[in-house]
Amino acid sequence: VHGLSQVDGLYFVCNIDNFKFLAKMIQHIPLHLRARYVFCTAPINQKEPFVCTSLLKFARQFSRNEPVMFDWLCRHINWPLVPPKNIKDLVHLEAVHDVLDLYLWLSYRFMDMFPDPGHVRAIQKKLDDIIQIGVLNITRLIQASQVTSEAMGVLAESLSIDDKLPQAEVTEISTNKDMAPGPRRARGPKARSLQSVDAQLGPLAQMKGPLTERLIQQGLLSKEVLKQLE
Repeated sequence: VHGLSQVDGLYFVCNIDNFKFLAKMIQHIPLHLRARYVFCTAPINQKEPFVCTSLLKFARQFSRNEPVMFDWLCRHINWPLVPPKNIKDLVHLEAVHDVLDLYLWLSYRFMDMFPDPGHVRAIQKKLDDIIQIGVLNITRLIQASQVTSEAMGVLAESLSIDDKLPQAEVTEISTNKDMAPGPRRARGPKARSLQSVDAQLGPLAQMKGPLTERLIQQGLLSKEVLKQLE
């Protein structure tokens, strides 16, 4: 028995999982043996619900001896379609493309029941263009989002650097902003803070000796601030 089960490299055991899945799906539909076998061998992805539903509807139409016309197919897939705006829409359009492939595959085997392969090929070419446009648009959106993310990262990094500045530099920046020339004058707490800074640094503005140079070297005072206080 073991010897009878062995085969050489010219043969292999077929995977019939997809066949069994489709047979179970259409088992309640009254079909003759040949038609049932053909529908069970249809090359579809069983993980695509829309494609499986389409095969089921095709089989029901076939069992009622009603040809699957082009108009019926257009209503089923909601034709005409628009370019996808996101990945979910793109996946659906790919499923629609598979449904059109399924129609063409069945039209080779049941020409009388699937009589419009020419029209289906025409809209399938249009669908190819729609999918291509959608892929380009989605790619641009992804690239734009990546650029935005990088810009936000740079901004966050710069803000983090500002947070780590020494207190003397922060005081210098705030003093420069408060003393910038212009018609507007600081009022309220800002004005009192400015007066306090002037009161503390006022004597330093009149000094030109080693103390001023030492403060500049230590980063506690800058030449720009000293020049503004003169």
